[in-house]
Amino acid sequence: MSTLRDLAEEHTQLRPADIDHLHRIAGDWQLLSDLSFADLLLWVPVDAEGSFLCVAQVRPTTAPTAYQDDQVGRIVGGPEVSHLDIAYGQGRIWREGDPVWYGDVPARHEAIPVRLRTADGESGEVIAVVGRDTNLSTARTPSQLELNYLTTADDLAQMIADGTFPPPRHAGETTSAPRVGDGLVRLDAGGKVTYASPNAQSAYRRLGYASHLGGEDLAELHRRLAGDPLEGTDAGNAILAALRGEAPPRREIDARGATMLTRALPLMPAGVPIGALVLVRDITEVRRRDRALITKDATIREIHHRVKNNLQTVAALLRLQARRVAMPEARVALEESVRRVASIALVHETLSMSSDEAVEFDGIVDRVASAATEVAATEQTVGMRRRGSFGVLPAEIATSLVMVLNELLLNAVEHGFPSTTEAPSAGPAPLAGTPSAPGSARPEADRVLPAVTGPGPVAAPLVVVSAHRFRKQLHVTVADNGRGLPAEFDAERGGRLGLQIVRALVTGELRGTIELRNGAEGGTEAVLVVPLARA
Repeated sequence: MSTLRDLAEEHTQLRPADIDHLHRIAGDWQLLSDLSFADLLLWVPVDAEGSFLCVAQVRPTTAPTAYQDDQVGRIVGGPEVSHLDIAYGQGRIWREGDPVWYGDVPARHEAIPVRLRTADGESGEVIAVVGRDTNLSTARTPSQLELNYLTTADDLAQMIADGTFPPPRHAGETTSAPRVGDGLVRLDAGGKVTYASPNAQSAYRRLGYASHLGGEDLAELHRRLAGDPLEGTDAGNAILAALRGEAPPRREIDARGATMLTRALPLMPAGVPIGALVLVRDITEVRRRDRALITKDATIREIHHRVKNNLQTVAALLRLQARRVAMPEARVALEESVRRVASIALVHETLSMSSDEAVEFDGIVDRVASAATEVAATEQTVGMRRRGSFGVLPAEIATSLVMVLNELLLNAVEHGFPSTTEAPSAGPAPLAGTPSAPGSARPEADRVLPAVTGPGPVAAPLVVVSAHRFRKQLHVTVADNGRGLPAEFDAERGGRLGLQIVRALVTGELRGTIELRNGAEGGTEAVLVVPLARA
């Protein structure tokens, strides 16, 4: 199904500003639909013949719908849209006419012109029409709640026709909650409560106000109820701002262990401030769960911090033991274990500073690569570069992948470049993200390796780590420009512990594949494919 913007751009000559205004209406009109007990359909003219296209539709949550079928994308014309044509051409709300039938459902038609005010605040031209269609099959004498809903709906409908509804949305507000059914309070021009729904009364009772809200000065009541004086002042000022015709951001009030979310909207039909509409919602349980999640996140970060500390302690103990071992083979094995434990500690260190169970992996790769060049047993100075980005990875992938990369990088440095008595004349390329000389800063574009077709013969020993994502898979290549794999090399039967760890982690924990091969222009390549979507 095409979106509102797609339909408007394909079938109409509406400007981008017009379409943006229609989007704002469609984002906030559930309020009007619920207050009206009616379906709302957004119609735009599509030709000079008087045809209209439905680009959006919303059904009420307070009453049965008038339409069983979706109307979006439907183009209608002729007598069926005469009420839309009058509202669009004359710029007034149309309420005349007899009920119409949709199948066996009787419905009442209304048409509300949609205006977009000019930059200087003047009433602009009509750009669309909102059809308000009410299912009359359950018509009965309205209650006091329903009468207040309908009266408020008429005021908001007139504000749509004036171009003053919906109000601009504040930064960070992604929804229009609270909704009508959560709790509604209507104020007169002086800020006194003229009506409060039963749900609104219950929400204020949770805050400690047991009396009826009728006749109360709501701004002053908010100041008295709030446990925090500053919070109470902000909540009271929001009510006063709405009475002045402004649209303040939503506010929360905390009192007696309860939390209530409030949203104040000005009522200004025909540009005359007549009061305000205040929607309230008891969010005590929501905030309690939020606090529990914050506590849980802090606990998880602390656990990762302690795991990191424990791993570093283990690495330090292994390092001390290696210094006391006389056998060279045992010392090398302990030193390799130190590096493996330290690489895992890097992941937990990153997780301890994150608010979720995911890590930005590029920084970890850079640190592991830098460490590999420092501790590798080789006479040559090997440069490291990273091309592309690993992005953010889940912790369960990051922990195994960092061990794999640690082993591959060490193998590339130690076994890819034979011992030599003469160091290369050209210096190594710096690791991605590090300055080329003290006091100098490399541009961001220079921190990532430019595209290469293969390692190729270069003056300085070099290892390149490349990464890119494709179809929910992470493709990683560790390539060097060294001497390549020996002719008798068998990746499946290689006896080195490092390669055994790599194969076990890639095929087991990561559920991926790995291929070791000679590069097209020399050197060695290790190619990994790791699925990012877990079953």
